[in-house]
Amino acid sequence: MSRLKPAAPTVDSSEIWTGVVKRGDMIRQVRGLGQLKPRQDRIRLIPAQTDATVVRIRVLPGTKVGPDTVLMDLSDPQLQQQLLNAQLALKAAKVDYHNLQVSLESALMDKRSAAAAVSADHSQAELQAQTDHQLYKLGVISGLSYHASESKAQQLTVQNHLQQEEITMNQKAIATQLQVQQTKVEQAQAMYSLLQSEQDALHVTAGISGVLINLPHQIGEHVAAGATLAEVVQPNQLMAELQIPETQAHDIELDQPAEIDTHNGIVPGHVMRIDPSVVNGTRTVDVALDGPLPAGAVPDLSVDGTIDLQRLHDVLYVGRPAFGNENSTISLFRISPNGKTATRVQVKVGVASVTKIQILGGLREGDRVILSDMSQYDNVDRVQLN
Repeated sequence: MSRLKPAAPTVDSSEIWTGVVKRGDMIRQVRGLGQLKPRQDRIRLIPAQTDATVVRIRVLPGTKVGPDTVLMDLSDPQLQQQLLNAQLALKAAKVDYHNLQVSLESALMDKRSAAAAVSADHSQAELQAQTDHQLYKLGVISGLSYHASESKAQQLTVQNHLQQEEITMNQKAIATQLQVQQTKVEQAQAMYSLLQSEQDALHVTAGISGVLINLPHQIGEHVAAGATLAEVVQPNQLMAELQIPETQAHDIELDQPAEIDTHNGIVPGHVMRIDPSVVNGTRTVDVALDGPLPAGAVPDLSVDGTIDLQRLHDVLYVGRPAFGNENSTISLFRISPNGKTATRVQVKVGVASVTKIQILGGLREGDRVILSDMSQYDNVDRVQLN
């Protein structure tokens, strides 16, 4: 009796879970918890253009809005005064431009009138010179009179040419002066347009179709320029932001297929971004949703996500046990064919998935093993099942 081994402890079959070793294709997956988040290109933050005071709120968070929906009204008396001054400055610049244009054109007309008189005298002098030349040939007038007429015609020719050059230069000068004054008009117009746009921005609009999700200010509150007035998102353009343990995230790659469980339906997707940093032992993985969202899918909704890393063909696998890392040797209790006992065996495992693990040695297809926590029986190699 002293040489007999202690009786094997008894385990209640209803308190354990088991798995059967199978052969076939195995999809290696990782799982993570996360939330639905708006895509960055589908979020619009509306900043304050100027320092102003909130005087009216027209829409509350959670309301569907369109691009032209007015969310709130702001007031800025100083801006109104600046806009009025800019409007007057623009009118003054336009008046100055018109006055300068009239003045320059009037001066140009005077020069053209003088040039026309010189041109007429020049034409008359040329005709007189030609007549005197004929009379000189006939001996009617003296050579002195002819040369005097010819000299006068030549003098008026030069004077007429100078008058035309002066008009041309004056026209160029007029264009330059008007261009300078036009620049002042454009500057005044730009300032007026800027202030007008700031005035229009006091009626804060959504800018896009979506849902207003944040309105951080109250009536009577003063807001500084650049402060966020509201946040609008397009709820049908969401992504899943998953937190994956860093030990499992090293094999994740872009465009790998994924599934997102919203607890009201499963949506297919693919990996669109992998955060390179590790925070609290996890890495953030963004999954783009490729299918329609189920009812109730809103920003910040908690979701579960699985990412397909690899598909293994024709391998042995079993359900993932409670304890045991991948690519290691673990001990499992293999259940006898009659189901009454289970014996400890050493099992070499390969890669692991969310619910499965690859078997490299120690078990055969069809073997049934205990997958639940058996750490309390670490000191025995055999247990009874009832």
